[in-house]
Amino acid sequence: MSSVAMSKKLTLRLDENVIERAKAYAAERDTSVSRLVEEYFAAVTENEGEQPQTSISETTRQFIGLLEGADEADYKQYLEEKHLEEPT
Repeated sequence: MSSVAMSKKLTLRLDENVIERAKAYAAERDTSVSRLVEEYFAAVTENEGEQPQTSISETTRQFIGLLEGADEADYKQYLEEKHLEEPT
């Protein structure tokens, strides 16, 4: 029997500038931010409990440290501004 991986939705809180940079980065590589995040988590959890993985792809490596300094208050402010904007 083969196992089929199921996709589930995950909501992340990120700085607006990080989101915009991640979208641009993903677009340049003809992929999605979701795929980049999935690859990152797959890479960093692959050998959990063992020595840290040394063969992280350059794409994944660029995400390391992006969440440092992330602030929930900034995210709440971003959401308020986003939902107060009038649709174009």
